[in-house]
Amino acid sequence: MLGAGGGGKAAGLRALVAAGARVPEWTVLGTEVFAGFLAATGLGERLAAFAGAPDLDSALTAAADLRKAIGEAPLPAEVFEAIETAYERVGGTVAVRSSGVGEDGGADSFAGQFDSFLHVTGVEAVAGRVRQCLASGFAERAVRYAFARDRPPITELAVVLQRFVAARASGVLFTVDPVTGDADRLVVSAVYGLGEGLVSGAVDADTAIVGPDGTVLELTVGAKEQEYLPGPGDGLVAVDVSAERRAAQVLDAAELAELARRGRELATALGGPQDIEWAIDADGLWFLQARPITTLGAPARSQDQALDEGAGEDVPAGELRIWDNSNIIESFSGLTSPLTFTVAAGIYGRVYRGYAKSLGVAEAQLRQLDSWTPYLLGRFNGRVYYNLLHWYRMVGIAPGYPLNRKVLEAALGVAEPLPDEIAKTLRPFTFGSPLRRARSRLRTAVIYRRRLRDIDSMMAEFCAEFYRVYDRYEAVEYTGGAEAYAAYREVDRDLVERWGPMMVLDAILLTLTGAMFLLTRLFLPRAPESLLYALLGPGADVESAEPARAMTGLAERAHADPAVAELVRGTDPGQTYAALREAGHRDFLREVDDYLDRYGYRSLDELKLEIPDLREDPSGLFVMLRSALGRIGADDTAVPGADAIDPDAYLDEHLRGGRRRIYDRVRAKTARCAAHRERLRFCRTRAFGMVKRMIRAMGRDLAERGVLDDFTDVFTLTVDELCECYDSAPAPELRDRIAARRVARTADAALVAPARFETRGTDFTPGALAAQGWVPVTDVPAAEPGDVLGGIPSAAGVVEGNAVVVDEPRDVAGGILVTYRTDPGWVAALPSASALVIERGSPLTHVAIVARELGVPTVVQVPGSTRRLRTGMRIRVDGTAGTVTVLSGGGAESGA
Repeated sequence: MLGAGGGGKAAGLRALVAAGARVPEWTVLGTEVFAGFLAATGLGERLAAFAGAPDLDSALTAAADLRKAIGEAPLPAEVFEAIETAYERVGGTVAVRSSGVGEDGGADSFAGQFDSFLHVTGVEAVAGRVRQCLASGFAERAVRYAFARDRPPITELAVVLQRFVAARASGVLFTVDPVTGDADRLVVSAVYGLGEGLVSGAVDADTAIVGPDGTVLELTVGAKEQEYLPGPGDGLVAVDVSAERRAAQVLDAAELAELARRGRELATALGGPQDIEWAIDADGLWFLQARPITTLGAPARSQDQALDEGAGEDVPAGELRIWDNSNIIESFSGLTSPLTFTVAAGIYGRVYRGYAKSLGVAEAQLRQLDSWTPYLLGRFNGRVYYNLLHWYRMVGIAPGYPLNRKVLEAALGVAEPLPDEIAKTLRPFTFGSPLRRARSRLRTAVIYRRRLRDIDSMMAEFCAEFYRVYDRYEAVEYTGGAEAYAAYREVDRDLVERWGPMMVLDAILLTLTGAMFLLTRLFLPRAPESLLYALLGPGADVESAEPARAMTGLAERAHADPAVAELVRGTDPGQTYAALREAGHRDFLREVDDYLDRYGYRSLDELKLEIPDLREDPSGLFVMLRSALGRIGADDTAVPGADAIDPDAYLDEHLRGGRRRIYDRVRAKTARCAAHRERLRFCRTRAFGMVKRMIRAMGRDLAERGVLDDFTDVFTLTVDELCECYDSAPAPELRDRIAARRVARTADAALVAPARFETRGTDFTPGALAAQGWVPVTDVPAAEPGDVLGGIPSAAGVVEGNAVVVDEPRDVAGGILVTYRTDPGWVAALPSASALVIERGSPLTHVAIVARELGVPTVVQVPGSTRRLRTGMRIRVDGTAGTVTVLSGGGAESGA
């Protein structure tokens, strides 16, 4: 029987037709057809067993049995006749869509849980797809969704056949903003071709926010690298989109306004906010399906407040917060995934609580820490910031706050020091009486002094324990998500517990660096600023410089073989490994494999979980190798007579006797602690590389189970959401959250991220943030010859050369590398640069330290450098004075 008991999709189509929408011809194989199939094949008892399953595990077992039986049972003649009749009503090429009773409802969407198939031709092919749609009603993802919503699983299934629309553009519109619930903001997502790439997340769509009068309030043009089109037979094919079309809008303003007008009319006719699928072909606009927007303004909103409005801290109305990206962008540059941010924020909070506990802070004061240590980081429009006032509070845990906070500003690269009247009020905790405070601070001071004395042995013990854990998990090949999740929880608990006490190293380094500043000012008042940074280096044998040296060695070996060098320079980095193997360069490949064995856990943006490591994607290695090759044999661009300062020679000339002995003793201790910190950072890099592999195993497991559409969706989750997937059940609106976050990411990419801004209370409205510098990207005039950009000297020396403005290390080939920020993954690229200009960062960051060890002149904190300098400009970098001078103009484009 056709038409009766049509399920949620059929109900939505009937409502669209009744509302006057233009809907392609359609019909439905009602639930009676599925009931007839079960009766004719004897599967009714299996359905009853599934419907009566007492718990999730039993339901999953029964569902798997039923799904297999549906796929294998002969198709009854009466069912085939019903399919044939339905197909004749529509004819030609059709879309075949599941339509369960209870799907697309006002309370439960079951979005993406059941199968749909586009571009199906012929009754035999349609019958096969109908069978698959019926079986998909018992997919693991659908059963888990129902149990997570505390609903009975869907057991009544229908299938819709709808005339296929060969769309030139398609997409989805939400008649209200699905994240904020704002009825004045209609959201349209649009892609070229068919909508498969949009709903699966494979295509980066255009996203438009349309106001009530049809005006486009915001427009983000997605990359749209592919479009899905009808294949030569049934199904679809992905076709590459030209660069010109990729940069163009899918819909013009008039089409967006018309689509928004019709969408709002339909929402009114259908009785509430709608999620509507649309398509445009040669005949105009069609509406393919509609369903109410579920959980509007509920859990997804509260979840994402913790992502995009600070870190979820409940700040009293009017209370100040200062957000500064300073050197946090060395770790988390640009757009950062929800998973990376929430993992990092959670670790920061727990580690610094453990640090305070290790210094003898009493339990009552530790409880006070819990009100702010979870909020040391914040995330706005996808970017990570220091919650700066809390970092000053953190520095106050150890003795010496007045001096340490000044050094903190240098270490973080904070361009604007905090006013004294604010800084002096920022206490990490309070006490019931002056006596309790005095006792507690004395206990902390005694323990701190002991840690200062014993830091070398502490570091040795930590490294021994760290590598015990690392060696246990680093080489594991995870066979399933549950195994990877168990390993992740164990590693997380173990390493965070051990890392907390080691945070005293940062405090000690602040204290010692502050002492070096004071001694230098006292003993050497005329010393250049670059002297101190030259003195603070951890030593030439620092472990974190090893990848850079190894990359230089690899480049030298490639340079020695012209065939290898030519292949590396001329082959796409993603294809270089295979090309070397095909060309028979086995000896050089062994060198490459050796590098990957030793440093394959590294990557660009090493602490971002979403970035694959070099073992997973070795193309990054060949990007860096190509750049290093360009440096070999290049002329020395250093200005004669402008060599870097020799700190020992300077001290020999200007400081002797007892003062020199005091200075050397403090310097040696500072250098050892700097080396310890670099070693600790290297351990952190290894730990994140280990965790990346666990996360990827979980992502692939969740995709195989149907919880996620693609394994990369795991990075769109928060860490709590990921844990829920294994500890209990996925949140029922998980797919809605993922879709909303992907839309938000596209919009976020179009905004300028200010280096520093302030908020009051929890006023994070777009207007309030725009007033603080969160505005659409605008062109900044290029610097002109003679302009001098000032920054902080970081590594001495003077170099003249051509600027190369990049957002990743690539083909610098002896030029002057200009970038917004670096992370530890850039170290291997340093040998290819004659000098560094870094817009954000500090002289004490990882890359700045290694640059000094490698003799690469460096200036950091150069405001606007990546927007005012252009690739090809001739510039002079003075790493001693901290200046960048434009000598002549260059290309009009930057690579950033």
